[in-house]
Amino acid sequence: MLQTSDRIVVSSMGLISALGTGIAAHTAAFEQRKSGLRHPQHLKTLHASEFLVGEVALSDVAMMQQLGIPSTKKGYSRTSLISMCAIADMLQTTDLAWLQNLPKLGYINANTVGGMSIVENLYMEMITDRIDEETDKWIDTLDCAESTEHVARFFGLNPAMATISTACSSSANSIIVGARMLQHGLVDAVIVGGGDALSRYTLNGFSALKNVDKTPCKSFDQNRNGLNLGEGAGYLLLEKESSAKARGANILAILSGFSNHNDTYHPTAPSPDGSGALRTMAGALERAKLPAQAIHYINAHGTATLNNDHSEGLAIQNLWQGVPPPFSSTKAFTGHTLAAAGAVEAICSIAAMQANTVPPNLNWETPMEELSIRPCTQSEKVDINHVMSNSFGFGGSNVTLIFSRA
Repeated sequence: MLQTSDRIVVSSMGLISALGTGIAAHTAAFEQRKSGLRHPQHLKTLHASEFLVGEVALSDVAMMQQLGIPSTKKGYSRTSLISMCAIADMLQTTDLAWLQNLPKLGYINANTVGGMSIVENLYMEMITDRIDEETDKWIDTLDCAESTEHVARFFGLNPAMATISTACSSSANSIIVGARMLQHGLVDAVIVGGGDALSRYTLNGFSALKNVDKTPCKSFDQNRNGLNLGEGAGYLLLEKESSAKARGANILAILSGFSNHNDTYHPTAPSPDGSGALRTMAGALERAKLPAQAIHYINAHGTATLNNDHSEGLAIQNLWQGVPPPFSSTKAFTGHTLAAAGAVEAICSIAAMQANTVPPNLNWETPMEELSIRPCTQSEKVDINHVMSNSFGFGGSNVTLIFSRA
């Protein structure tokens, strides 16, 4: 663990998902076991009645109105708007003027599909060379870095910026990159996280992989049948503990450990023996200088796919020798928010620690035959001082984060 004066702390958080905007909305949904999954209303697909997704309730127009953007303004993708709403939520507890004037501010953003939700509607124009000036305004939104630029400009920030795209671990990796920048003195504070919007491209792609369940997903259940996709964004403000205390910031948590590894097993499947996930969780514990028994809650990646839950479940079972702390996946609440998942679930983990309450693993019924461990299925009161959040992406990109009580 870092020396006290050098510890990396979380001083503000903001998020939006199918559960609503802000930590209070998410905490209430967990306590009430209220899932955000529904048939898509804003995503235009012929298969809307077939799939359940974790869709943000606000339309693009509603988000623009909320952000004060004229409806005639073009070029803001849904990914950008969702990300802006999450940053706006974060700014409820952060002085924007301070960020705007900070000499060394960082912004490490993450997403995987950019403005695909809009650009996929322009496909026919693109392949028939019918792109006019109006259409051309949307083409650049396909670049994942577009939303990073849009967010920074909208809030008047001039940060050192980077965009990360490592599939479902993207925003968890952004947290690690931001923390390392702080440790090396490259920034004085850094906004980390990411956002993604639903698109037909991702829905059809995951469906083609036979990874999508058309009913509510059942993480760590013997009869699980795939994930429900979602959209959302989450952002955390990281800074060194000494500077946060000096400016009187409310410290929400300490980023005490982190680790990322690539298990190099398969382009989409995790190592079946759980070795990649095990190595990543052990690495985060080692960096935090904590024994496994110090973790009081694990927010599992828990996608409800056959491969992930088997691999991650084995890793948890082996690391804790069959007696893990309470663990659950919150994806049955939000859907799998892809690049945003790491940050959204990190924030939910910190909120669980603040409330000393473990979110339930919804829809679980039947123990997995391969595992002796079971997820927490009820909202459970536990004294939580350290939480672990897992994010595992395609290509074997595995990330584990550990947050500790401030």
